[in-house]
Amino acid sequence: MKVTLSIARRELTSLFFSPIAYVVLGLFCLGTSLIFILFYYPGQPATLRNTLFWVVWLMIFLVPAISMRLMSEEFRAGTIEMLMTAPVSDAQVVIGKWLGAMGFYLALLLPIVAFIIVLACTSKPDFGPIMTGLIGLLLVGGFYLSIGLFASTVTQNQIIAFLLTVFVICLLTFATFFFRDNELLPTWARATMTYLNINAQFDDFAKGLIDTSKLIYFSSGTAFFLFLAGLSLQSRRWR
Repeated sequence: MKVTLSIARRELTSLFFSPIAYVVLGLFCLGTSLIFILFYYPGQPATLRNTLFWVVWLMIFLVPAISMRLMSEEFRAGTIEMLMTAPVSDAQVVIGKWLGAMGFYLALLLPIVAFIIVLACTSKPDFGPIMTGLIGLLLVGGFYLSIGLFASTVTQNQIIAFLLTVFVICLLTFATFFFRDNELLPTWARATMTYLNINAQFDDFAKGLIDTSKLIYFSSGTAFFLFLAGLSLQSRRWR
């Protein structure tokens, strides 16, 4: 555990020294602020449901910008050799990198906290759906980062890692969204597309509901891509 946390701290520190990280922070603050202003004005319900729904779409392109350097930077800088010969397991490296990225992702969500304060000061919001919505955002972010971490283990080019991550996420959002309503597909196929759709899984959290099946979806999806990242990293030891 000590080694994993040490890797996580190292990764978190390097992210805060990365220029692209501050670009992501700025774009996220701007994007979320515009979304909040668009949906919250006098006469509207004191809720973040619509805001959180569109923030998930915004994350499709911003979270991969965080994860694209997690392993690709190690390959580019040549520090991967030192990391691979250190007395650490592939699982410790993968989990440590993911935890470090999650730490930065938590900082990314600070504007949402500001929106909650605005709601609390100007109205009487129902904090239940807001809290479950935040839990949903954490699960979605963890899932996206695991996909990005896997993508960054298969290439030393950060742009390719970014594009690969966006491609996989788009398959689980845009592609499943269109196919789930396709009448040409059998019922079981449409049900599968609905289940695989990330936004459909997140929607219940934004409504204030926590469904065990949704928790299983995000936790198993995250674990799956972290497992793939570990396998990809392990394969490099034998090259």
